[in-house]
Amino acid sequence: MDLFSRSWTALRTAVVEVPDEDFERPSGCTGWLVRDLVCHLVIGAQDVLITLVTPADSEPTVDAVTYWDVVEPPTGEDPLDALIPRLAAAYGEPRWLKFHFDDVGSAAGRAARLADHATRVSTRDEVLTVGDFLSAYVLEWTLHHLDLIAHLPTAAEPPAETLAAVRATLEKIAGTRFPASFTDKDALLLGTGRRAPTTEEKAALGDVAARLPLVIG
Repeated sequence: MDLFSRSWTALRTAVVEVPDEDFERPSGCTGWLVRDLVCHLVIGAQDVLITLVTPADSEPTVDAVTYWDVVEPPTGEDPLDALIPRLAAAYGEPRWLKFHFDDVGSAAGRAARLADHATRVSTRDEVLTVGDFLSAYVLEWTLHHLDLIAHLPTAAEPPAETLAAVRATLEKIAGTRFPASFTDKDALLLGTGRRAPTTEEKAALGDVAARLPLVIG
């Protein structure tokens, strides 16, 4: 819960601090502007709220790590991916998108703090505890924080502890450790294909390089 709150608070703060003119800059998500990414985060916050009030009686089927699948890279044909830019544009001015994000985002944060972490919930046709669900979302928030600031050099980065936690999660998903010489941020950017490795980094990765990027969904 502490990591969820830290990652979510940092991301929400980062969105608030983005100047309006920078909402038209590219984000780290291919094909999406910053405004599109923020619109996606609104939907993510809604998903948190929905899941926390969708109890399940059956045994958990996934945990904080197995919740995530390694999927094929997006082709741009997903209807939801195409819908996001249209929804983002419909807000018109960035202040309205910021307002909606802050409104729904603060509610998601409160709901997470109030939730019983032992309760089982259902989402994506899976069952997991609230604690595992919130832990899984630390990866979502941290990677999208990096996406948000990808072309905003003066913006604050995710907290160091959440970067380290998400690196550990990604290594469990990959079934291998990234080189110790990689910073946590670089391990995440390289591991998920958000940045191409340099010649030296590719050599350090060795056989692992052929298995990258890990597209998580």
